[in-house]
Amino acid sequence: MNKTKIALAESLKELMKNKTFEKISVGEICNGCDMNRKSFYYHFKDKYDLVNWIFDTEISVDINYESNDDVWKMLTKLCMYFFENKAFYRKALQIRGQNSFSEHFRESLLPIIADRIMSVLKDKDIDFQVGFIGDAVVVAIQRWLIDNDKLTPEDFVSQIKLSIKYIAVRYMELNV
Repeated sequence: MNKTKIALAESLKELMKNKTFEKISVGEICNGCDMNRKSFYYHFKDKYDLVNWIFDTEISVDINYESNDDVWKMLTKLCMYFFENKAFYRKALQIRGQNSFSEHFRESLLPIIADRIMSVLKDKDIDFQVGFIGDAVVVAIQRWLIDNDKLTPEDFVSQIKLSIKYIAVRYMELNV
């Protein structure tokens, strides 16, 4: 992994401990690791790109997503990673606008979650349902990280599992 990118990432993470993302400049990020702006722009197009790189890099290393992981194991790994890094991601998920992390987060997680859901349901032509459930899980993760730090990752995943079971049971009872 590139040492310059890692240094810039660590500098941004450190700055985000005490400042909102919007108030952090590229110059401050560079000052935090004794680099110049030219080095920053050689590696990243903007500070949004840096946040997304942090997520992409760390999630691939920390999660070790295995395609044969069951959906709950994968989701628990993911939530444990976010819980351990919640101070950073709580602020990152509040970034709004073009190239926001929230948008990148959804685009990154939705295919993984959808793939796992498809492997569980094993039905054809359920793209809408997979998208619906995937969106629900992504939004639930965002809300959990931002608003509810009382639930552990395991408890949070249990709540998602319980919610999906409840909906399935109610559906069968209503015989819709």
